[in-house]
Amino acid sequence: MIRSAVFLDRDGVINRSIVRAHTPCAPRSLDELELLPGVGEAVSSLRAGGYCLIVVTNQPDVARGITPAAVADSINDRIRTELGLDAVYMCVHDDRDACSCRKPMPGLITRAAAELSLDLSTSHLVGDRWRDIEAGRRAGCSTFFLDRRYRERRPESYDFRVGSLLDAARIILRKDIGHAEDR
Repeated sequence: MIRSAVFLDRDGVINRSIVRAHTPCAPRSLDELELLPGVGEAVSSLRAGGYCLIVVTNQPDVARGITPAAVADSINDRIRTELGLDAVYMCVHDDRDACSCRKPMPGLITRAAAELSLDLSTSHLVGDRWRDIEAGRRAGCSTFFLDRRYRERRPESYDFRVGSLLDAARIILRKDIGHAEDR
């Protein structure tokens, strides 16, 4: 059975990013992990709507030696378990590794689609950085830019700009389409 999915970036979408030197960063321990308001409700409503829920996350701090892989795995496991997500796909490479799984490349998304029998043309990606949005676009998903107003490069284009995962879920489920601020 082929299903639709909602691909979720992790840091800044599901959990609070830790800002270090004006840059949004991943938590470096379970103690720093804090789910954002409305995330549980958003995930529950998307699940009830029949979507497969998958985290796709870049974690270059593993390659950089800042965060041990075991810590990144434990954060992913806690998020997956607490929210009842279907899967977490993680890239632990840095840009210099030139891999196909590090966003903006769509490798994590296309791998999940192949392994879980997902229809990317009816799937969505929610992310808070240009790399997330570009990966979703390259994979053929509709994209939701969760605008955190970071002082960094912004996505060139996206389908919807939202203020939270809950806003994105409402649009995806067509409960609040008129409230969407598209492009």
